[in-house]
Amino acid sequence: MKTRFQPGEQLDHFLIHEVVSTGATAVILRATDLRTQRTVGIKIPRFEVESEPLLAERFHREEEIGKTLHHPGIIKVYPETERSQLYLVTEWFEGAPLRELLQKGPLAKERAVRIAIGVCNILGYLHDHGIVHRDLTPDHILVGAEDVLRLTGFGVASMNGARRITFSSLSQMIGLTTYLSPEELSGKRGDARSDLYAVGVILYEMLTAKLPFRELNPYEARLYPVPPREADPSITPQLQEVIFRALEPEPRHRYGTAHELARGLAHLDEVKIEERPELFGRDTLKERPKGKRALLIALVALVPIILFILLLVVARS
Repeated sequence: MKTRFQPGEQLDHFLIHEVVSTGATAVILRATDLRTQRTVGIKIPRFEVESEPLLAERFHREEEIGKTLHHPGIIKVYPETERSQLYLVTEWFEGAPLRELLQKGPLAKERAVRIAIGVCNILGYLHDHGIVHRDLTPDHILVGAEDVLRLTGFGVASMNGARRITFSSLSQMIGLTTYLSPEELSGKRGDARSDLYAVGVILYEMLTAKLPFRELNPYEARLYPVPPREADPSITPQLQEVIFRALEPEPRHRYGTAHELARGLAHLDEVKIEERPELFGRDTLKERPKGKRALLIALVALVPIILFILLLVVARS
């Protein structure tokens, strides 16, 4: 895709080196700050959405959060007072979005758990500072050498004392509902437990290379996914239990904090397996275990035969 800036061109006092990636709303560039000679990342809106009113507020929210938080797992944002147009300047991190790794297939279980724990540790810091990410996806988790992580994408984050950014319009613009919790899909703001739901979705995806749920509109119910052990029997019951607890439809049934979820993943031998009969009562026949599905179909087929026999008996009596 051609962008307005190409390698060798200049944006204010930044020399553009390459177009790194193109997302739904923005393009990421690698550049050099000619004042400091520092390598930076530049996030600039795409042509087709730059006039979207919510986009400017999203950029400002991301900049505000990036400037105030100081954690090695959160991408640094550099304040810029002189800009000819809307863009964001961040530290340059040598890594790739988790999305790129997932395109190659499932991750090794140890690696998937390690990355999930790292994400939980970053989220724990955010939540302790009154911030909920609200847009946690594999696109916003950068993975570097030795699985060093950076979290990005704070454009719709909720922050104590900050005005609420309506997520429904942005989710329609972005087109990603897979990682949203049921409460967010229903229009509620969500809290820290909504981020933990997204961790459950991402962990499921890392382990199976499949999503636990398809894209949903806000009016569809989201219950329980196909158990990940059906996709990969080598996933332990304890690891599956952690995923199920993170994906509970009701927030009160999930882990209470990111620290608790991280501990569960770090100490799987201590995880208690809960009885979950509702997992085999999902809302479509095709999701039922094959044996039960066949039995149910057979019973349904017998109903008219039984009724016919009863009618004959009544008629002859």
